[in-house]
Amino acid sequence: MEQVPSAGRLVQITVTEGYDLKGFKGDTPVTFIRAEFNQVVLGDSAKITVSPEGSAKYNFTSSFEFNPEGGITSDDLAHKPVFLTVTEVLPKEKKQKEEKTLILGQAVVDLLPLLEGPGQNYMVGLQVPSLGEKDYPILFKNGTLKLGGEREPVPRPKKWPIANILAPGANNIPDAFIVGGPYEEEEGELNHPEDSEFRNQAECIKKRIIWDLESRCYLDPSAVVSFQKRIADCRLWPVEITRVPLVTIPKGKAGKTEKTDEEAQLSFHGVAYVNMVPLLYPGVKRIRGAFHVYPYLDSVVHEKTKCLLSLFRDIGHHLIHNNKIGGINSLLSKQAVSKNLKEDKPVKEKDIDGRPRPGDVQAPSIKSQSSDTPLEGEPPLSHNPEGQQYVEAGTYIVLEIQLDKALVPKRMPEELARRVKEMIPPRPPLTRRTGGAQKAVSDYHIQIKNISRAILDEYYRMFGKQVAKLESDMDSETLEEQKCQLSYELNCSGKYFAFKEQLKHAVVKIVRDKYLKTTSFESQEELQTFISELYVFLVDQMHVALNQTMPDDVQGTVATIYTSSEQLQLFAFEAEVNENFEMAAAYYKERLVREPQNLDHWLDYGAFCLLTEDNIKAQECFQKALSLNQSHIHSLLLCGVLAVLLENYEQAEIFFEDATCLEPTNVVAWTLLGLYYEIQNNDIRMEMAFHEASKQLQARMLQAQVTKQKSTGVEDTEERGKRESSLGPWGITNGSATAIKVEAPAGPGAALSILDKFLEESSKLQSDSQEPILTTQTWDPSISQKPSNTFIKEIPTKKEASKCQDSSALLHPGLHYGVSQTTTIFMETIHFLMKVKAVQYVHRVLAHELLCPQGGPSCEYYLVLAQTHILKKNFAKAEEYLQQAAQMDYLNPNVWGLKGHLYFLSGNHSEAKACYERTISFVVDASEMHFIFLRLGLIYLEEKEYEKAKKTYMQACKRSPSCLTWLGLGIACYRLEELTEAEDALSEANALNNYNAEVWAYLALVCLKVGRQLEAEQAYKYMIKLKLKDEALLAEIHTLQETVGFGNPSF
Repeated sequence: MEQVPSAGRLVQITVTEGYDLKGFKGDTPVTFIRAEFNQVVLGDSAKITVSPEGSAKYNFTSSFEFNPEGGITSDDLAHKPVFLTVTEVLPKEKKQKEEKTLILGQAVVDLLPLLEGPGQNYMVGLQVPSLGEKDYPILFKNGTLKLGGEREPVPRPKKWPIANILAPGANNIPDAFIVGGPYEEEEGELNHPEDSEFRNQAECIKKRIIWDLESRCYLDPSAVVSFQKRIADCRLWPVEITRVPLVTIPKGKAGKTEKTDEEAQLSFHGVAYVNMVPLLYPGVKRIRGAFHVYPYLDSVVHEKTKCLLSLFRDIGHHLIHNNKIGGINSLLSKQAVSKNLKEDKPVKEKDIDGRPRPGDVQAPSIKSQSSDTPLEGEPPLSHNPEGQQYVEAGTYIVLEIQLDKALVPKRMPEELARRVKEMIPPRPPLTRRTGGAQKAVSDYHIQIKNISRAILDEYYRMFGKQVAKLESDMDSETLEEQKCQLSYELNCSGKYFAFKEQLKHAVVKIVRDKYLKTTSFESQEELQTFISELYVFLVDQMHVALNQTMPDDVQGTVATIYTSSEQLQLFAFEAEVNENFEMAAAYYKERLVREPQNLDHWLDYGAFCLLTEDNIKAQECFQKALSLNQSHIHSLLLCGVLAVLLENYEQAEIFFEDATCLEPTNVVAWTLLGLYYEIQNNDIRMEMAFHEASKQLQARMLQAQVTKQKSTGVEDTEERGKRESSLGPWGITNGSATAIKVEAPAGPGAALSILDKFLEESSKLQSDSQEPILTTQTWDPSISQKPSNTFIKEIPTKKEASKCQDSSALLHPGLHYGVSQTTTIFMETIHFLMKVKAVQYVHRVLAHELLCPQGGPSCEYYLVLAQTHILKKNFAKAEEYLQQAAQMDYLNPNVWGLKGHLYFLSGNHSEAKACYERTISFVVDASEMHFIFLRLGLIYLEEKEYEKAKKTYMQACKRSPSCLTWLGLGIACYRLEELTEAEDALSEANALNNYNAEVWAYLALVCLKVGRQLEAEQAYKYMIKLKLKDEALLAEIHTLQETVGFGNPSF
């Protein structure tokens, strides 16, 4: 184009030469070119004879005027081509007046490149500290425009950022490749599942700019310190991008291109804000991601990055003038190359892959070429209309930054394991099993005694009545006859064979341990000799054992009912809920005595100690569990939690870090590590831990969805779209990440008061505005990401320990809630902490859940908050939060179950009954049904609805039988005058716990009713010994004793 005096511009089309031309009338026809545009003929060329080789030199120029204000506009240039028609002039025949012509062909010329500008070159640049405080500019020039249609291959080589390489393939960096990776694993802004489709289109179907360059920079030790400080202060790093048109200079200097002063201006000046904070995470050496491009505005850039100068405009204007193809020219380039290679902090810029979104190539071209006059300078600093087109087009740039060594070193797994081993004392050696000859003989005696008792029982069964009649009148013949009959019965019933098998193991131990016979005998004679000797020894030892048997031992003993570890855990749980902590501790200790090497038993006892706020003993239990298995994640986490509660922060960091190292996919481990860093006021590492936790939570939920899809068949497209849009940082909802920092007080009471005030204010705001509070918002690039804006802080107060007697263990009936479909990393952690009864730590996580963009007040949140208030006996607040939970999820059985517990504890049994009945009427059970049945049955007994009580307690006995369930069933049956069933149920209760005074009391009532004086007096004696507290029940027993005339030995 050439500028003309008028308001328009002249567009000239020059046809220099034609090739492969053939005519209809011979091989050397006469031809001419006609140019047409917008249905207007621009002109005809001279008539040129085609050479025998088929070429013709036309040197024909035509033109038209382009005027954006009217006539031929930029829109005409964009969609209307120029037609060049090749016409043959036929020879004149005789008497022919006019020339005849014949069209040979037509060429179509697209004028769109005129709008894009000649030789457009995109350039990207940023600065990093290199020599102390001095910055080193890194530039990536001459991005290549790629048309859509196919994706860039991976891996593909990275290229040197210089232009004077002549050898083919030498511009590729050896052993350096761009490998790409899943979008979800990137650290940029477009790494959510909902961005995948758009990025696939932009990086495959649409036009894009490709650099594929890698530039390196050396950082000396002082520069490393400066780099760390600037990242911590600024967080975001500006990466500038601009478009620089190249102009070929006149002949005589062919082969060179340079910018004229008039045209060396910045156009389409944009900036991407790269979050460099991940480089301060321990062990992180690489960040890669896609970052949105925004218009470069000084005020916004300074607010976000604290940078006062532009790399292109204010610092490196000479770089624009020296924009050789592919080269990087800077004042520091030679110094950087000459540095000693042994110095150890290189920084790499890799895979700078600016990929404009659809339309971002064409639209800027139209904007720049349609103006009346050339651009005279940078747009006003407060307004950048060209750069705004980046936002409208959704332009983004993909880049990778890699360090040779991490700025913050990470502890090695071996070091963490060693530190944990140093902190946890080694477990004591296992008790040596007693053995040897003495133990073998002792076991033989025990078996002889057991078999002799069994034979005597069989004899008494067969001849007991006969012996009672004859007493001392039995003769030897009678005894011999009884002996034969007994022997016959033992053989016929198989008991004789069972006795032999029972004795065999003890005999084998004697042979091996006393006689040291472990190999086969060499001869038959040697075998017979040994058998004779062994027989004599066994008979002698049999007599010794029989002589040791006392007459009392011969009497039948009461069989003990063995309770399993699961039953003991249930009994301990019941004792906790009933605030009988002494009995609960006894059950936990019994489990430990039975299986001291079972770490789950130590964790359960430690959790019980946490509930009673005996933190020292809880720490001992958790450390004991960890000593049994130093790779057990829950033990590590609980040791870390106790270390925080006891203010041993250095140990806590070791425990949490080791847990994340052993199981990097554990959401709770990363979240607890982030909470620890929050206590330490380490905002960057806190953000790192929370980000990793959300990343693992998203991956787990996606994997669960994929597994579900495979099991159920084809997934509905709409549901899949909803699923992807619901995946956001820190939670499974839509939205972007925002780090929340809350320094909540260490005491539960103070924390709950803060949460209560916040909820009250939020409720008022919600009622006034009729809008939901804490709505999810996406990240706005115009808002600064400084820590002061990102983190919400509250002033911590001193912890005030609360007595466990002032609280209630009734937190547990609603304790183990299932994770809902929408969850956050904080709610996951709350579930873990509530399960292990670390209520002292829950308040901090509740504060984060309340302020988390993906969390906020939810049904689960209000349920947990209500439980914490029930612990404090603050029933009014608990009822308020349960009402909120019911409004959010009216059909949640856990809500109604916990409301029932609330009313039961506050003495409102009628409301509790209604809530319990509603809970058991749901198709889906509440998380903990045991105490719902127990308390509902007790209410039925109080209201004398004995049939309902019997049915309720029977359901509890089928689900999880315990002393209390059988006791309730026994009471209901007794009140219904079903004495046989009542005695059976009470006997079961007594077998599971013979220290329950109420069980002995009802057994005494049953025995008085059926007239069994001895059993009635025995049961009454144990009831008095165990100090029955129910005065009404004691008075009922005394009344019945007076009625029947027995049962109280003191009469």
